[in-house]
This record gives sequence, C-alpha cells and structure tokens, in this order.
Amino acid sequence: MTTKRLLAPAVLLGATALLLTGCASADRPAGTRATDTATTDRTSTDTGHRVTLTVDGGLLVLDQDLHVVGEHDVDGFTRVNPAGDDRHVLVTVPEGFRVLDTAAGTTGDTALTDLTFPADTGGHVVVHGDRTALFADGSGDVTTFDTADLGTAVASGELPEADTTESEAAHHGVAIELEDGTLLTTIGTEESRSGVRALDADGQETVRSEECPDVHGEGAVADEVAVFGCSDGALVYRDGAFEKLDAPTEYGRSGNLFTTETSSIAVGDFNDDPDAEGYLLHQVALVDAAAGEYRVADLPDGVGFTFRDLARGPGDSAVVLGSDGALHVLDEETGKSLDTVPVIDAWEGPAEWQDAHPALEVVDGIAYVTDPAERRVTAVDLETGDVVATSERLPGVPNEIAVV
Repeated sequence: MTTKRLLAPAVLLGATALLLTGCASADRPAGTRATDTATTDRTSTDTGHRVTLTVDGGLLVLDQDLHVVGEHDVDGFTRVNPAGDDRHVLVTVPEGFRVLDTAAGTTGDTALTDLTFPADTGGHVVVHGDRTALFADGSGDVTTFDTADLGTAVASGELPEADTTESEAAHHGVAIELEDGTLLTTIGTEESRSGVRALDADGQETVRSEECPDVHGEGAVADEVAVFGCSDGALVYRDGAFEKLDAPTEYGRSGNLFTTETSSIAVGDFNDDPDAEGYLLHQVALVDAAAGEYRVADLPDGVGFTFRDLARGPGDSAVVLGSDGALHVLDEETGKSLDTVPVIDAWEGPAEWQDAHPALEVVDGIAYVTDPAERRVTAVDLETGDVVATSERLPGVPNEIAVV
C-alpha cells in the first residue's frame, strides 16, 4: 500500500535512540605514513565537503579542512547518513530521521533542525537517482521523497512531500527506488529475512524473490541494475526480473554493498564462516551483475576490516581501510592490489559493532579516515596518496561518519 502525504515537522524529545542496526603516486616512498605529510592549518571559508561525525552525546560537523564548525547535542547512540542533496544529513533519533543542515544560511553555519521524518526505529537510508528512501525497522514502512525538494522544504520549516509504502511485516530492512519508479524493498519478519519484492509506481507488486536469506545491503550498479547481499550469495534485479548469484562457498555472506553508476560490479564485505568471532573480516566480495559472476578477493595476511571500512575510489576501484592502518586500493575486477597508503596506526576490531573504531568514507576521490584512538580525522587524496587535511584533536571520540 502506498500513500502520499505532506509530512509535518517533528521535534526531538531527547530520549535514547532505539536502533536495531547495524591511486597513490609511484614516487612516494614505500611505507611512508600519509600522516607524515604536511597538513592543512588555515582558517576555512570553503563551501566544499562537510564531514559529520557521531560522538558520545552528540554530533560534530567539520569543514573540508577538517576544522570543527558545528557541535550539536544528541542523546544515545545514533547513526548518520547523507540525505543525497549534498548538504543535509539524516540523523537517526527515537522519533525517526532528524534533518541536520551542514551549511545553514549564507554564513555556512550548521543547524540540527527540529524537522524529523517520522519512523519507528529508523534504519537504512538509500539515495539513488533523484529519490531518497528511508526504512523504518519497527514498522516496515518505507518513506520516499524527491531528494532535490529537501533543501527548499527545510528552508520553509517543513518536510518535503513524501510517499509511504508499507511492508508485509516489520523487520530490519532496506529499500531502493529505481529511476522508473520501481520500489525494491526487502521481505522479512522480526525473526528472519528472505528476499526482495518489486513494486511498480502505483505500489502494486510485480515480482518477488525469496532466494536471498538474511538479505542485507543494497546498491544500484550500471544500467539501473540493483544488487542485494544474501548469506549465500547475491540477488540481482534487472529488467523486471530477479537472478540469484551463488557465493563460491556454501555460506558466503555479504551484508554491505558499495556500487557506482559506471560499473557493473558491486563491492561488498564477505564472510564464509557463520561461527566466526568478532567483527573483523578478511575478504572482499566482487559481484559482477553483468557477467553473472561472484568473486572473492583476499586482503593481505593478518589484515582485517569492518563494515565501516569499505568504499569505492577513483576508476571504480575498491578501497579498504585495513586494521594495519592503511588504505588498500583494489582492482574491482581482479581484487589485486593497486596501492597501499598507510594513514593511521594499526587497530583492533570492536567488541561490539556500535563501538567506535576507524571508519572510511570516500567522496570525489578523497578518503576520509577516522582515528578514534587519536580523536582525529584525516583526508587523503587517493590519486596522489597525499594528505590534504588532518583535524586537530577532536572534542569527542569519532564513531560514525557521513560526508556531503
């Protein structure tokens, strides 16, 4: 069922969030730490990237030179996701997805607005094309809106017009809207998840597949092809039909996928041991939707990463922030190493997934790396391997990160 309504503003009440979730230059000397390079130390008047970090008790907003330009109080553990319009970030709060303006007004100040997209246990945020989709784990409702409408609506003190689609049952799910209006949304219950269904622009189901156990993670690759992660492979949606791609092992889970519009390959984390302890993974999934192939690449011995440490880089490469403190740039087709860029000290995996540990975001070829141990963020140009900025010691330990 799909309804269209004008969402009214919702005010943050301050309760604890209830969440279910979760190429460098060849002439740079080998082994040189990127942080040995001179860092930026100037007053910023930029209108470029803004970096939002979650810290205990709130949010920090940094400019592209990684100076703190905004601090906001938020109770409890929260998550942050880009809204898709290059300016706003959606912050999960008990009432739903609260709008953070990272460059409010003509001064470039930041503002944690009172506008909240209502959601019972807000979960995944997915931006594709000109639409943004929000999934509420506690109800299964999917809220979608025109991404470009957000800025104008927020400036007027309201939320944009949005569509709401109900799931068959509440579950930890995800949805993505394709450019032709097709809404792909997961199938599941509070106990398990089994697959994905496709709804047309009128909200009518056209096709479904329940061949994707534990479905989690999504993305759209080239030619409007969607890929979802399963615990035994991947599920591909193309031209109105689903296709299952089996993992190379009986159990082969990919829970987070990273895609680009110019490549047919989705890059994901990979786990072939259902009984593995801890959160560090050591293999990367390379799901080629066009070729119908599912390949796996190994990281160097002893190097692990978590779901926060995978991204896409220049030339559609895969970028991994390893537990050795280095950025590992991999060829998306072969998984072979293209470059290794040391950035921070080696680190250990978290005891719980919510615990602060190094995280990676890549935007416009710049890799933003958090260092909770040093309470810093470093920005690295992946084309040159040079550091372009390093923050001062932050007033809180950085946890999650979103870059717009």
